[in-house]
Amino acid sequence: MAPLPYARHSPAATATARPGAGQTRPHAQRSSARPRTRRIPGSAGPAVPEMTAVAGGELSEPNPEEFVYGEEDFVLQAAGWGDPDSAPSRFDRVLLAGWSDRMERGLFRYRLGPLPTRVLPGPVRLVAQLNEQRSAERRPPQPVCSLRDPFDPGAFNFTRLRPAELLFRLRRTGGPGPPPDPLLVAINASPLERGHVLLLPEPARRLPQVLTAPALRGALEAALLSAHPGFCVGFNGLGGGASVNHLHLHGLYLGRPLPLEEAPAEPLGPHLGLLRAGPAPAFFFFAPSPAALEPVSRAVCRAAEHLAGAGLACNVLATRGDPPAGPGTGGGRGLRVLLWARRPLFGPKAGEPFAVALCELAGLLPLPAEPLYRDITEVQALSAIRQHLLPEPELLHLGGELARLLES
Repeated sequence: MAPLPYARHSPAATATARPGAGQTRPHAQRSSARPRTRRIPGSAGPAVPEMTAVAGGELSEPNPEEFVYGEEDFVLQAAGWGDPDSAPSRFDRVLLAGWSDRMERGLFRYRLGPLPTRVLPGPVRLVAQLNEQRSAERRPPQPVCSLRDPFDPGAFNFTRLRPAELLFRLRRTGGPGPPPDPLLVAINASPLERGHVLLLPEPARRLPQVLTAPALRGALEAALLSAHPGFCVGFNGLGGGASVNHLHLHGLYLGRPLPLEEAPAEPLGPHLGLLRAGPAPAFFFFAPSPAALEPVSRAVCRAAEHLAGAGLACNVLATRGDPPAGPGTGGGRGLRVLLWARRPLFGPKAGEPFAVALCELAGLLPLPAEPLYRDITEVQALSAIRQHLLPEPELLHLGGELARLLES
């Protein structure tokens, strides 16, 4: 993919501190049983979290520096794709500086450089990207048996992250509405792209990988804190490509636009549409302003719960985009939130050229081997993706159910 316009910033290139929302600052109060943070001498970047011993000799949850923000920090109109030199936001600077610092310190499973990328010939314009190291070096996905698997404390989970893998904790003050739950922002040690992070809703609660409205709302607010047109957030459910059964979302900087950012959606109801752009049709929600994030988060999670009750897995992606009717139809850009319904898959499928999760459903194909990257065609890729989807009549019937559910 094309390099991010923010790649020129050094690891220490963070925002100048100022009082109030949008800066990182330590907690006002800490008990002796909670961890502390320290700031790297001479650095304006996020503090390095420390671990504190508690009763019984165990280590408490890491408690990194807070990134406190308010509604005034939301970037309501992000830079366009044709404006590569636009200024990054405070959020972008802190995140990318911390991410680059951890890469220099060797905290990732591999060193990520420029990735070969090509657009597959064909009408869908799938973006293929070669990432052999991720395939070889990433932690194997956890075995999952059902959509309702409980959290397993014996398996890898995000309470086991090294303290230095944490970048900061997002916490909002002020309106609109009650603040979402704080989110820990941590590096994804097996990244798809520069700046790939995990968004963790209080890992100590040990919630399974089932999307909640407070977690989704926090992630949507994170998307509005970025000024980069390609920063998006997403979720892979159990049976839908999730590799860890511990509640988490992804934050990711895409290097080029995808068709789903502007393609028109077919209306299914007052609060729901169907987007057919890209390799897989998705149920469509739209948040035109920060005030809409809470109702949209609730609606998406009600729909996802309905899917689970019907034995279906889900994936979610939120990205900057045009109103439901598409560009030039009135109204400004906002957040497009896409929900894919799919047949659940537990474990790898024999003969599958690549795993299918939110990136693949959106039209971005991270591929594990050079021959596959070189030779795969759009027809082959679409076949691999669409075998997980619902037949058209079943999809439309499900859309009608969801539209009625969200109107009630």
